[in-house]
Amino acid sequence: MKFRKLGIIEPIVKVIHEEGFEEPSEIQDKTIPSIIKGKDIIAGSATGSGKTLAFAAGIIQNSVKGKGIQALILTPTRELTVQITKELIKFSKYKHLQVVSVYGGVSINPQMDALRTADIVVGTPGRLTDHIQRRTINLSGVKILVLDEADRMLDMGFQDDVETIIRQCPQKRQTLLFSATITNDVSHLSRKYMASPVKISAETNVDPSKLKQVFYDVPDNIKFSLLVHLLKNEHSGLVMVFCNSRKTADFVSKNLNYSGINSQAIHGGFPQGKRSRTMANFNSAKAHVLVCTDVASRGLDIKGVSHIYNYDIPRDSKDYIHRIGRTARAGKEGKAISLLSQRDYENFSRVERDNSLRVERVEVPQVERIRIQWREKPRFQRGPRRDFKKGQRREFGKSSGRSFRPRGFGRR
Repeated sequence: MKFRKLGIIEPIVKVIHEEGFEEPSEIQDKTIPSIIKGKDIIAGSATGSGKTLAFAAGIIQNSVKGKGIQALILTPTRELTVQITKELIKFSKYKHLQVVSVYGGVSINPQMDALRTADIVVGTPGRLTDHIQRRTINLSGVKILVLDEADRMLDMGFQDDVETIIRQCPQKRQTLLFSATITNDVSHLSRKYMASPVKISAETNVDPSKLKQVFYDVPDNIKFSLLVHLLKNEHSGLVMVFCNSRKTADFVSKNLNYSGINSQAIHGGFPQGKRSRTMANFNSAKAHVLVCTDVASRGLDIKGVSHIYNYDIPRDSKDYIHRIGRTARAGKEGKAISLLSQRDYENFSRVERDNSLRVERVEVPQVERIRIQWREKPRFQRGPRRDFKKGQRREFGKSSGRSFRPRGFGRR
């Protein structure tokens, strides 16, 4: 078996075989030998590259049951924490290691109890910092520290928490940093806390040849109607609809349900229990459509997603690429559809500057106007614009009628 040639011990290889993995992904092939040898790693790898198994193999192989917390994995979100915990439990079943997840939104007391016997801890920066302040976690025995989705953690404002946690770990340790993009902040963090790291890059297992990207330039007042039309007429498996705010995600999900489309929303405003149930329903196909903010675009292992809809356009190409990376995986075809209305023009202009993207413009079909049952709360406005005459009322949300013409899209 090819995994055995990477230096992985038999108890882990046995699980890998049971799970049906036949050969390592690019990131696994490039990183596992160095990880097992104890080297620091900076790995540029996108969602879907197989990095969890890469660092899990090294952690499990070099951990011993009952010796305290020997490995710590930092992640940006609760969902990713839960997912990685499940993977570590699965791959360590023949070594019987105690893997504990630590995140906010749930009671801290059961976590305190579990940490007393933990061999491996997976957690979010905020809750881990809380445990450090309460002195309910002992990181003095950590041999391996993993910073997963490092760019995302720093983007979310966790830099101070991350550095606080790193300083609680021994200076003599192995540090593994995984990041979709190696930003200046990520580079600074690596220079400050890593020792002669091996730098590795790998592509995602998203197949660009199987991913079709299109966009519609649509008037604001029929944007939701177009979404309903496409969801009802596109032959699809699981669908993810991305929004830029919690309010919009709630608005879209509730009105999809009113329109007869089974959907559930997920975002940071929901308690952890509800978020976990939503992901379980979606992964089991009990809910066909998941309406989400970017909390769900990174790192999560969601199989069978055939269509990605950008109901709102993300701020830049990096976030766009992370979103569309949820489909066209493992040799399957996928489609990414962006619904572009007037308020999305500025964001879309930034996305289109990435010359690696190939997005085709599609004409808006005839759609049936959908009656909105649940309205999105209007954005806060600071007051009337000074360039409006007294007595004039400014109307928000109406399309200007102009057609957006991006510089590169549709001409390639």
